[in-house]
Amino acid sequence: MAGEIFISYRRSDQAKARLLHGLLQQRGVDAWYDAHVGAGEDWRVATAKALERAPIFVLLFSRNAADSDDIAKELAAATYSKKLVVPVRIENLNPTGAFLYELASRNWFDAFNDVEARFAVLADSLAELVKSGSTDQLNLGSANLGSATSGEAGGRAEASSSRASPAAGVHRNSVCVLPFANMSGDAEQEYFSDGITEDVITDLSKVSALFVVARNTAFQFKGKNTDILQIARQLNVSHVLEGSVRKSGGRVRITAQLIDGRTGGHVWAERYDRDLNDIFALQDEISEAIVAALKLKLLPEEKKAIEVRGTDNVEAYNLYLMARQSYAASFENDVRTVEGIVRICHRVVEIDPNYARAWALMALGQMLLRFLHSGTGDDGLKAAERALSLDANLAEAHAVKARIFAESDQYDEAMDEIAIAFSLDPESYEVNRSAAHIHFKQRKLKEAIRYFEKAMSLSETDYSSAGRLISCYNAVGDPAGASRTAQITLTRTEKALLQDPNNGRIVSYGSIALAQLGQTERAKEWMNRAMLFDPDNWNMRYNFGCNFVQYMKDNAAALDILEPVFASMSAGLLMHAKVDPDFDSIRDDPRFVAMVTAAEARLAGEKPIAVAPAAKRAKRTPPAG
Repeated sequence: MAGEIFISYRRSDQAKARLLHGLLQQRGVDAWYDAHVGAGEDWRVATAKALERAPIFVLLFSRNAADSDDIAKELAAATYSKKLVVPVRIENLNPTGAFLYELASRNWFDAFNDVEARFAVLADSLAELVKSGSTDQLNLGSANLGSATSGEAGGRAEASSSRASPAAGVHRNSVCVLPFANMSGDAEQEYFSDGITEDVITDLSKVSALFVVARNTAFQFKGKNTDILQIARQLNVSHVLEGSVRKSGGRVRITAQLIDGRTGGHVWAERYDRDLNDIFALQDEISEAIVAALKLKLLPEEKKAIEVRGTDNVEAYNLYLMARQSYAASFENDVRTVEGIVRICHRVVEIDPNYARAWALMALGQMLLRFLHSGTGDDGLKAAERALSLDANLAEAHAVKARIFAESDQYDEAMDEIAIAFSLDPESYEVNRSAAHIHFKQRKLKEAIRYFEKAMSLSETDYSSAGRLISCYNAVGDPAGASRTAQITLTRTEKALLQDPNNGRIVSYGSIALAQLGQTERAKEWMNRAMLFDPDNWNMRYNFGCNFVQYMKDNAAALDILEPVFASMSAGLLMHAKVDPDFDSIRDDPRFVAMVTAAEARLAGEKPIAVAPAAKRAKRTPPAG
C-alpha cells in the first residue's frame, strides 16, 4: 500500500498511530504506517519506499519518539525531499536535539489533551488537503487544522518561545566545527587533519542536547580567513570550534578552542601532545570536554556511542583516512587513484579484518575498476557483503551494493539497497551520488538531478557531479540550470587543475563547462592541450565526444574522438553511453551504430556478474520501535 500520508511514530505509540490511520481511512485517505510491512518483508526497504512515495509526512511526537534515531532519520529524509511535514505533539513536551533543528520553524498541531477529538480534526484537515491535490503548497498551520483549546494554546506558545528558527536567531547549544588546520608542514598530511575534524563532528552529533552544523557546511570555510563572529552569525550557532593538527612520526599534537559566537571570547581551550596510538582516546576527550564546557548532560548511551570506533588499530585508521581522501579528491575518475585506493584498503583489512568502512571503500574501488575503467577484476560485491556482515547499518556499503546491482541491470534490487542506504544516512555523499547514478542509468533525469545536486552540495570540491548536472539540465530543457552548474563546474575544475594540471579527466569537465558558457575557443584550447599529454585517457575522450556533440555541434569530430574509446571501453561505460542524453542526436548515425554494435560483440563473451537473487537475500529484522 503506497499511501498519500506517511505516519512516523515510536512503537510504544502504535495505538495512537493506528487510531489516526483508521480515521484517515474512514475519510478515504490512503495512509501508511509500518503495520503494513508484511511477514518476511524487509522492514527498511518497505519503510523507505513508502516514505519516498508519500507527499505528506505526519510525525507523532512523544518522549519516546524524541529518543528514536530511526524517527530522526525519517524526519531528515522527509525534510530533504521537501515533503509537507506535519508535527503532531501527542505528549506535552518541547523538541530538543535534531527535532528542535528540523522542526524549529514549523507550526505544531497539539493533540495531547483529547487525542481522539483532536485526531478527528487533524484527519478532516488532512483529508481536505489530499483531495485538493495541492498538498505541497497549502499551509498546515492552526488555521487549517483547527483552533487549540486554551491549554493547548499555552503549550504551543511555550514551544514557540523555546525555539528559534534559523532566520530568527541563534540555535541554543549549537556549534560549528571548523576544519582543523594541518600544521604538519606536509600538504599530504591534510587527509589526517580532515579526518580528525570529521570524526569530532560525528561524535558531537551523537549528543542529543547539541545541534552540530553539518560537515559540508562547515568545510565551506576551509582555507578561508573568515571572522569567527561572522561565521557564528551566518550559521546562527552559539559556538564555534577551531583547532589544528600536527602529526609527526609517532606523535600528534592537537590544539582546540571553543569560542563564544556572540562575544568572541574563549569558552574552553586545550593543547594535547600524545602518542599517535592515543588518537582515539584523544578524540573522545575533546568531545567530552566540549560537552562539559557547554554544561550539557552527556547521556550514558551517548558516551558509549561516541567511544565506538570502526577500528582500534591506529595504522588501519590512518591508512583508511588516506584512502578516503584519495577518493574524495578523484571522484571516481582517475584509474590510477582508484587502483591505489583498492590497494590501500586491502592493506587496511589485512591489519584489521573487521574494519567495515574499509571493506565498503574497497568495494567501491573494485566496482569502479570493473565497470568504469578496466572492465575486469572483482565487481566489489564480496567486499560490500563483508562490510554489511560487520555493520548492517553502514549506509555506504548499501550504496555501493546498489550500484553493483544497477550495473547488472537489476534495478529492483538496486532501488531496495539505495532505499536502505537513505534510511540510514540521507546526508551521505556516497549515498546521494550512488542514487544519482542509478537514476541516470534509468533515464530518470529529474530524479538524477536532485541527487547530483545534493552530492555536489555535500562536497565543496566535487566537479564531477556538477559536470553531470550540465548534461541533465540540458536534457530536461533547463538552460538556466545548465549554465548555473557549468559555472560551478568551471570554478571547481580550475581549482583542481592548480593541484593536478595534467589531469585529462578534470580538463574534460572544465571544457564542457566552458562550451556551455559560450567560451568555445577556450574550451577547444583545453581539449587540444589535454589530447597532447593524455591521448589514451578514454574517460577524457568520452567527455570530449559529449562536448563535440552537445555543445560544439560537431558530430564528425565527436565520432573521430570516440572511435578508439568504443573499441576498448568496458561494459559499464558502454551501458552508460547507451543512455547518455548527450549522444541522443547521433544515436541513429550509422557510424555511431556501428561502434556500439562492435563494442557489444566484443563484450558478448564476458561472464555475467553473479549477484544473489532478491528472494535469497537475508531479511533484516526491524529495530525495536
